[in-house]
Amino acid sequence: VQLQASGGGLVQPGGSLRLSCVASVASGRAFSTYVMAWFRQAPGKEREFVASISRRASSYTYYNDSVKGRFTISRDNAKDTVYLQMNSLKPEDTAVYSCAAGASVIVSSMNREDAYPYWGQGTQVTVSS
Repeated sequence: VQLQASGGGLVQPGGSLRLSCVASVASGRAFSTYVMAWFRQAPGKEREFVASISRRASSYTYYNDSVKGRFTISRDNAKDTVYLQMNSLKPEDTAVYSCAAGASVIVSSMNREDAYPYWGQGTQVTVSS
């Protein structure tokens, strides 16, 4: 699986951004068979989990407590795309955001970095006035 993230940029505190991640999957395996997630890494910090979504978009989503109520993960399996809608952005949300995919992710590991073997290149989000 190859993943291409986009949508980052500079936004003022309180603003919104929507990130997109388009997947190119191997022939014979559908995008809908992958659990998808977003992680982020701020300067000088370790990468951290942001949100994940189960294979069927309506089944299960999981969020880091720091983004609950502000961020929404969704997916469109017909477009091989996962989204991260980010509202009420704060300066501490500044980071490089990367999407990740895993075919064998179980519910108890949906927030674990090592559960996802496929990663996109990341898109920079900067929240500043």
